[in-house]
Amino acid sequence: MAPKSSDSVEGLRAAGNQSFRNGQYSEASTLYGRALRLLQAAGSPNPEEESVLYSNRAACHLKNGNCSDCIKDCTSALDLVPFSVKPLLRRAAAYEALEKYQQAYVDYMTVLQIDKSMTSALEGINRMTRVLMDSLGPNWRQKLPPTPLVPVSAQKRWASKPSENHKESAKSKPKETPTAKNKVPCAGDEERAKLLKEEGNEYVKKGNHKKAIEKYSESLSCSNLESATYTNRALCYLTLKQYKEAVKDCTDALKLDGKNVKAFYRRAQAYKALKDYKSSLADISSLLQIEPKNGPAQKLQKEVNQSLK
Repeated sequence: MAPKSSDSVEGLRAAGNQSFRNGQYSEASTLYGRALRLLQAAGSPNPEEESVLYSNRAACHLKNGNCSDCIKDCTSALDLVPFSVKPLLRRAAAYEALEKYQQAYVDYMTVLQIDKSMTSALEGINRMTRVLMDSLGPNWRQKLPPTPLVPVSAQKRWASKPSENHKESAKSKPKETPTAKNKVPCAGDEERAKLLKEEGNEYVKKGNHKKAIEKYSESLSCSNLESATYTNRALCYLTLKQYKEAVKDCTDALKLDGKNVKAFYRRAQAYKALKDYKSSLADISSLLQIEPKNGPAQKLQKEVNQSLK
């Protein structure tokens, strides 16, 4: 028997969650729909609450095999709160079920930019890669829709708000896999990571830094154990004036290789652009201890000192 629900958005959502836990997916979908209509009729915008309700109803559609409506609700959820992990994963699963493998690949890859350890996304990328290689041939990546770049703010939002919208079954709930600090489950193999890195390098040569970032991000989703991929992506971020992202990539590179000269130099450049001159000088000092005669570093040191004065 379905739980009783109040006439409030919160009550309807709670009743929907209970129905979902009981396996009553059609009933849960109806309750989430009523909550949505009530919220929208109130006229007071609450995009996060509305997004959650769309995402929850999408989960019901997915359980019932209604993939088209699942995609519609996930897209509505993402329009309200871009780069939310759960609607991205649910939409990817629906695309995959409908054999829309290119769109599924893009959604799985977007999730991996937000959380590299998301097992369901890593497994999804594995499956999509095999299918797309078979169906589209060796140049399959060139035939994909572009993968959107996830801003750092969205990554921080996911890291700081890991709470579930409703408890999903162990089978459908994304799991994090225990790994070493600098390792994640591989979505392919080392060779594929190298090929993607080389593709990124080619885009850099052509001046297409946004596309290069996409390729480096794909490479890192396969293997994040090569510091050069981080420093290459950091260079792109510097060019695009995304300095905080550049700092993060250089920091990750230095965790892998504590004497990476490029990482110190590019992070110093990013800190300088962010007007964090002390951190910039600290990185230059570390670099010059490794390469005392590094000309660009000496020049940057003078520029930072002038800025301090």
